Amino acid sequence: MGDKGMSADTGRETTRDDDERVASSDVDREVDGPPSIDVPPAPPGGAESVFGDRLDLAVRYVEILATAGLERGLMGPRERPRLWDRHVLNSAAAAIGFREGENVVDIGSGAGLPGIPLALSRPDLHMTLVEPLLRRSTFLQEVVDELGLEVRVIRGRAEDKAVIAEVGDADVVTSRAVAPLSKLAGWSAPLLKSGGRMVALKGASAADEVRRDGRALTKLGFDDARVEVVSAPDAEETRLVIATLATRVGSRGSRSRGGSARRR
Repeated sequence: MGDKGMSADTGRETTRDDDERVASSDVDREVDGPPSIDVPPAPPGGAESVFGDRLDLAVRYVEILATAGLERGLMGPRERPRLWDRHVLNSAAAAIGFREGENVVDIGSGAGLPGIPLALSRPDLHMTLVEPLLRRSTFLQEVVDELGLEVRVIRGRAEDKAVIAEVGDADVVTSRAVAPLSKLAGWSAPLLKSGGRMVALKGASAADEVRRDGRALTKLGFDDARVEVVSAPDAEETRLVIATLATRVGSRGSRSRGGSARRR
């Protein structure tokens, strides 16, 4: 299951079909050879202001990405020196799109981006990571256990009925480098409550996607789709596509509308 314009260098998938997804890190490995395991990159100065007293956990997460994450094909080897600025801090910057104590579902979580950095920087959030591939969901559970995070990991696709039943009525569905916006919105909408928000981390084409897929989002019940550019200290800019689910399709095909007080 974001913006695949970033995917060649993000260690996330470049495409997704009904059965399997191909990790760009696997392509990187064929070109560059096995990743070298050196000392993991040190946190930049801005990391402390983002993670506070959980900085040590963020450092450990980067160490895991730089070692097991590369060894198991979840990150491309060329991403190793950019783990902090392009991945972890970049993901944590999306926290501006979340309110206190919200239920957040990260779909197609992969190596845990953006869900784990968000959970580290915002422990008030109730985070669930949804990932269909066994090797990745296993990795995510190992990371959550090692870091001692109160984060759920669910193996499945966002569109699966079992996943919708378990994590539906979320306040926010987020994602990073997952799929084109129209398809992503189709996966996000069934997981959201009326008035809930899709907060998708996108690349440079974010505004173009909003213009291109605006009608599809409206048909799915989203409105107010917009792009916000945010950034964390010492990190690349993060483009967020934020859209509110004003109406949703019920189990019998009827549409319900969220009250104005719940509009974001």
